[in-house]
Amino acid sequence: MLATAAAFLALNWGVYVWAVLSDQVVEASLGYFINPLVSVGLGVIVLRERLRRGQWVAVGIAVLAVAVLTVSYGRLPWVSLILGFSFGIYGLLKKQVGVGSVESLTIETAALAPIALIVMLASARAGTSAMASGDTNALLLLILLGPVTAIPLLAFGGAATRIPLSTLGIMQYLTPVFQFMLGVFYFDEVMSPVRWIGFLLVWTSLAVMTVDGLRNARNRNAADGLEVVEPD
Repeated sequence: MLATAAAFLALNWGVYVWAVLSDQVVEASLGYFINPLVSVGLGVIVLRERLRRGQWVAVGIAVLAVAVLTVSYGRLPWVSLILGFSFGIYGLLKKQVGVGSVESLTIETAALAPIALIVMLASARAGTSAMASGDTNALLLLILLGPVTAIPLLAFGGAATRIPLSTLGIMQYLTPVFQFMLGVFYFDEVMSPVRWIGFLLVWTSLAVMTVDGLRNARNRNAADGLEVVEPD
């Protein structure tokens, strides 16, 4: 199951790297915005979880957002959908396995390492390997991608056991926010009015889901703090 999770993670990273290189950073950020909503949907479909009213409203707004963005792009935002669903399935599989973060990441890396080695050897043989190009800067950046990727994954696994899930969920929005800002303000990607509307709907959906989650957590904590007084 962890090997399958690793395959979905590889798909996620591969599509994300391709999106960045093809000037689709904003669409890639959308994928990570909708990821929490995908996780909610997977919880309902796979784990048979029941949604609260606020969660249903959030999902409905998200579906409307995808429809608006489809009109904006003239096609389904498939980059966003692949990124959102692949990482959502990755999280679902990790939850079902229930293995520690270090052990899980080790198994996932071991599962992908042989495939990565084959790709690297084939690339070197074809003369397209950046590792063998002799470019010191490119080599250094490629090496740094290892810890830049692994450290956040380990931190995420550790944080999940140390801080409230509601807090962790809100902090997960930081990544797509930074990606979106890079796409718009650094890479100067075009944002049409319709696309802005689509993103605003996504953010509205996330806001509704976040408020609902915080309210539910507060009510649950209040209920746990009540003392049950039994009659004499």
